Amino acid sequence: MKTRFSHTRLAVLPLALAAAFPSFSQTQDTPQLQATVVTASRVATPITDVIADVSVIDREALERAGQSSLRDLLAQQPGIQMGTNGSYRSNTGIFLRGASNSQTIVLIDGVRVGSVTSGGASFENLPLSRIERIEILRGAASALYGPDAVGGVIQIFTREPADALELSAGAGFGSDGQRQLDASVRGSAGAIGYSLGVSREKASGINVSTNPASTSFNQDADGFDSVSVDAKLTAKLNRDHGLTLSLLHSDTEYQFDGLPSPNPLRLTKLTSDARAKPKINNATVKWDAQWLPQWKSTLIAGTSDEDSVSEYYRISDGAFGGSSRFNSKRQQLTWQNDITFGKDALSLMLEDRSEAVDSSTTYTVSEREVRSALVSYAFNRERWNALAVIRNDKNSQFGSFNNWALSAGYRLVGGLRAVGSIGTSFQAPTFNQLYFPGFGNPALVPQKNRATELGLKYQQDNLALSAVAYHNDIQGFIIPSTNVQSSQAVLRGVTLSASLQAGATDYSLSYDYADPRSYSTVAAQNDLRLVRMAQNVLNARITHRMGDVSVFGELKLSSNREDAKVVGTGRDTLPGYGVLNTGLNWKIQKNVSMLARINNLTDKRYMLANGFSVPGRNMFVSMSWTM
Repeated sequence: MKTRFSHTRLAVLPLALAAAFPSFSQTQDTPQLQATVVTASRVATPITDVIADVSVIDREALERAGQSSLRDLLAQQPGIQMGTNGSYRSNTGIFLRGASNSQTIVLIDGVRVGSVTSGGASFENLPLSRIERIEILRGAASALYGPDAVGGVIQIFTREPADALELSAGAGFGSDGQRQLDASVRGSAGAIGYSLGVSREKASGINVSTNPASTSFNQDADGFDSVSVDAKLTAKLNRDHGLTLSLLHSDTEYQFDGLPSPNPLRLTKLTSDARAKPKINNATVKWDAQWLPQWKSTLIAGTSDEDSVSEYYRISDGAFGGSSRFNSKRQQLTWQNDITFGKDALSLMLEDRSEAVDSSTTYTVSEREVRSALVSYAFNRERWNALAVIRNDKNSQFGSFNNWALSAGYRLVGGLRAVGSIGTSFQAPTFNQLYFPGFGNPALVPQKNRATELGLKYQQDNLALSAVAYHNDIQGFIIPSTNVQSSQAVLRGVTLSASLQAGATDYSLSYDYADPRSYSTVAAQNDLRLVRMAQNVLNARITHRMGDVSVFGELKLSSNREDAKVVGTGRDTLPGYGVLNTGLNWKIQKNVSMLARINNLTDKRYMLANGFSVPGRNMFVSMSWTM
């Protein structure tokens, strides 16, 4: 399969397609005319009125997608690229609109999650089967969500209670020893709603390393085992007040190639069995109160613990050879009040969020607190709407920062709307960037940026189209691979997407042109592409329904990307690639369904991170039952 793109043709392709396709940003599946979005403005808004560049993936779309992991599903979405350190479960970074992994905020049920040392969330540690809905907000959003929302926000909602008793179970197996089991019960009794689920996934895996020159290379299969439990309890106290308790626990263990430091057993790359043991514990309590017909408040108290532990053993006898830990603890209290004036809405929010590190590595500073206040006003008129946001964040380490954003949309004709936005954001350095021994630099200061975007949105009947161009200037950008604070970085690009439902066939297509670069006064570091990000990515999916059977095909084409050399200094170029997936969903009976899919049908060998492999051709088959 020919996978190398023509650079010249792709440089002008965004302009040509932008002229041909008006814009509508939504899920890559069938258009959802009645869908509402919370993440785009912090207030539930019909997706047809949303100004921001958003995608919504509901439970039905999750099941239709047939993905076996959250990271694989996200990689199919517009504006998102991924870097992974091999195998089916391993350290994964998500790059939204060219921003680095630490520049995207991830929320679970309204509470921020992720490592405070590295700044990224553990996408490989979140079970897809226990997710109700995902909302993806592309674009700088610090005015709405605070520090670090440079590339955008990904919000995940766990499973909700059902109106009536619902029991479900599923089992699957596939190549490389993949096995999956899940079960859940949902329902309600009077004013009480409940949801409880458990899942387990494991595989013998593949060899994650590809470069024999690496000091930790070991040509063996690296497996994983993951268990997750989630629960949600809702109580309708009366017509105007409700409480929600959400709990999520996820415990994963996966193998990788690595050596401990210090190394008392003198393990080598052939005698070391390295195991990562990430763990997530989230708890959220939410109180929704409708004080007056025009006044609603939401109080959220949540905690998120994310453990990152690595342990090393001698293969021959299992002797313990050392460990390391980088554990994070986040606590958050958010109080938001929404006051409506006809179709307009005023939102007032106060938030207190703390971050702390518990590590085997000594950090000079191990905790900080951010206190925030937000005021926003949403204007909604027949032909136009707008959102104005002002926010202040007081960081205990770096002081007070103000951010603002202004966005507007105008209905030109029929289903065609023009949209645009401008705003500022900032990102405080992570604890690793500041204090990690031999790497950190306590002199680093927060990165500040100004972002603009323009687009067109179109939706008519079963057709949705979109074209969005964005430009984000970041002052004092911290280059992730070197931890050097450059003078500037520019994240610029175009996202185009289209979805069409034509009878029994659904079509979806997205194309991203991204050109994120850093600039420096040092000649050798000037005008560098940010690593692990391709300039051109095309995703396409076709689904055809034939009675109780739906067949689908997926195609991903990516141009090359750059990454740091595995050994030595400098960079390598990772070649472009093309991957084809196919499969079917079969509703065998009213309550029984089967999914079968073949990923990487052509067995393409490629890398998303230098020195790390990805699975070749592999198959997965699962059965699900619901009553």
